[in-house]
Parts: sequence; C-alpha cells; structure tokens
Amino acid sequence: MNKESAISASPQRSVIVHGFTNSVLDPNAPMLGPVENGGTIIANTAPGCWGPMITPRLRGGHEVTQPVCVDGAEPGDGIAMRIRDITVTAIATASGHDSSPEGFCLGDPYVAARCPTCDEVWPETHVEGIGQDAVRCDKCGNAVKPFEIVHGYTVVFDETRRVGVTVPKEAAEKIARNAHHYAALPDESVQHPILTYAPSDMPGVMVRMRPFLGQLGTTPSHPMPDSHNAGDFGAFLVGAPHSYAITAEQLAEHKTDGHMDIDAVRPGAILIAPVKVKGAGVYMGDMHAAQGDGEIAGHTMDVAGSVTLQVEVVKNYPIDGPVLFPLPEDLPPLARPFSTDERARAERLARTWGMNSLEELAPISVIGTAANMNAAIDNGLERAAKLLGMTVPEVRNRATVNGAIEIGRAPGVIQVTFLAPMERLDAVGLGGYAREQYNL
Repeated sequence: MNKESAISASPQRSVIVHGFTNSVLDPNAPMLGPVENGGTIIANTAPGCWGPMITPRLRGGHEVTQPVCVDGAEPGDGIAMRIRDITVTAIATASGHDSSPEGFCLGDPYVAARCPTCDEVWPETHVEGIGQDAVRCDKCGNAVKPFEIVHGYTVVFDETRRVGVTVPKEAAEKIARNAHHYAALPDESVQHPILTYAPSDMPGVMVRMRPFLGQLGTTPSHPMPDSHNAGDFGAFLVGAPHSYAITAEQLAEHKTDGHMDIDAVRPGAILIAPVKVKGAGVYMGDMHAAQGDGEIAGHTMDVAGSVTLQVEVVKNYPIDGPVLFPLPEDLPPLARPFSTDERARAERLARTWGMNSLEELAPISVIGTAANMNAAIDNGLERAAKLLGMTVPEVRNRATVNGAIEIGRAPGVIQVTFLAPMERLDAVGLGGYAREQYNL
C-alpha cells in the first residue's frame, strides 16, 4: 500500500509486519496500516548490524521493518510506544569488533558497499562456503567484504533465552554451515547471516540475555540510511561521496533519532518519538540479546525476534527527539522515585526550614545525539530544557543531584535522566506516562 493509501484507509486495531525496507527510511515509500490511535503493532524483526553490514545490496547497515502509519499522527506530534513484548527467536548469533578493508566502499561501508573488481556500488552477492571471504559478487565471483571481524565470537542461547555461551571454532563452523536456521532469519529478510563468518576468538564465555531494540522510532522527513538516523552515525552522511549525502542542517532537520542502541528500550519501557511525517511511520529492528552501556565494541549480539508495541499519538510534542520512561530498575539510583519514608523525612526537614510543600517529581530520560559525546550531552540538555521550560543550567543541576548522564552508544548517544517536576510533565502531556510507569 502506498503512503497516501495507508493514511486514508480505515484504521486497524492491530497491524502485523513481516516486511523490511532496503535499509533506507524514505518518507515517500509505502507504509502499512494505518493502525488506530491506541492500537497494536506486531512485528518479526531481523538482526541489525552485522548481517546487513556484510550484505552489499542493503544500503543502511541494518534491516528494519516496513514503517506503519498511525492514524491521526501529524508532524509536530509525538508517538508514545509502550513496549509490551520482545522475544528472541534466534538460536545463535555472531558478532565482534570490526574493521573496514580498503576499497570495499564508496566513502561509507554501512551505506555504499562496492565490489572493488567490478567497481559496482551495492552489488548483488551470494554466499560460498564459510568464513570472512564467503560473500561473493554475483557478477565477478570475487569476495566483497565491506567489513571484517577483527576479534569476534559465536554465541548460542538456551531454550529459555535467559543465558548464552560462546563456542569454539569447530562448533562455530558447524553453525555457519546452517547459518539461516540458527539465525532464525524472517522469511522476507535478504541479509547474509553473520554466522557465516564463524568467528570464535573467545570461547567458553557465559552471557546473560536482556533483549532490547537498538532501533525504534519514526520515519525521518528525508530519505536516510536506517543506521544513520541519529546524530552520531548521521554525521557520516554530511558531505559524503554517495547519493545519500546531506548537509548538517538537513540532518538536524530531518532525523528522528530512531537508532539509539539504548539498553533500557526493552519490555515495559515507554518511548515517545517525534513525528516528522504524516502518519509517523513507526519502524523497528536491530534487536540485541544484551549490551553494556556504550556498545563499546561497536556491535553486540544482534538477533532475530518478535516485538509487540501499543502506540498512541501525543499531540503537540515540543521537541525533535525521543523521551524514554525506563523501567524503575533501569533508572540510575539518584533518579528513582522517592519512597514514602524518604518523602516523609524530606517533608519534616522542609517544615523545620519554613517550607510548606515540596515538588512532586517523576523520572524522565531525554535522549541526545550528536557526532561526539560532549555534543550529544549538549543536545540532550537543550532538549530537556526546551521540553520542560527550564534553562540548561537548571537541567544540569537537576541531572547532577537527581539523576545522571548515561551513555547509550559511543560515539554520540546519551540519556539525560533525572527527576523532573510533575507539573512540567503535565504541561507537555507526558505526566500520565510517568504516573503509569512509576505508580505515582
């Protein structure tokens, strides 16, 4: 269904998503739906990062779901997404720290992979055998590898999807020979599974599973490779030599920061995303089995899985980036709601100093993105100040005494997480989400 047809069709209570983009988020491309305001989106997601990164026909480094139109969503609104469920379906995956061999891209290996023999950008490829030379150009037969794994691992998961272990070379190669099965790739996925590479540099490591979505958001208002829909990766598009090049001003205007890699975007959390195109175009992908803050290896355990979201429109959303209401246990200690005992002690103390009331406070996490960490912090502080009608110095103080700056992804995705005045949250239509999430 084209975009205009989706917008004008009768809303559905639920929309099931099977298909994927070609890794480019295009505001003019077809959308599914519309899903009704308050309705449900159910999606089968493909692994992000490594599989698409070694599949040259994909143009964004990830493979995200086809966007869904939300009835009534207009530019300037927000979309609240309650994450009801994230279930890992993959049996195994592989990952590791990367390098980009010279000659295999036009400026950006995520966006414009090329065959150095044919000099063709986005060549069609196939898999022959296993290992890091297994992806071959359909035209000339030579290996095409925009990325290599410098140090990596293959990990298998238990039946409950609670723990995993990394495996030795023999097991990794056995898995690689049946990579599509162990990756549990959705039927419409076109990526080459990264299990084909069979990395095995650190066998015998136990891992906990704590799945979340690295990509969850709304469609940008200009065509943009999916992994670059954020201020840090998006900076690589500025002045790039390929056809997705944009200016810094265009990046700031059009991106929606859907690629966050924030590990708190998991079941039970509520994410508010900005709307920059009619219908919003909700999409998701890049599910991770687990990740430490910062994703400092550059990549983590990308997996296939299923996701259930409940979505609703937030009218007149005042900022251009996401806001997160994490689970209570995901909040930094100083940003957690005060207990009844703490509140009573504070009120007694206040009365001794002549104060009759204290602020009603609730946690909020405002996302900032930019080309580097310092600039991302500035972006997050400025967004929080605009959202809540404060000065940046006041946000700095509140985030220091009642919160923290948290790292989503290096080089430039952060969270400004702190206790905010409830009256300010109510004024911008977000107070109800805070009360719901934290039982206030």
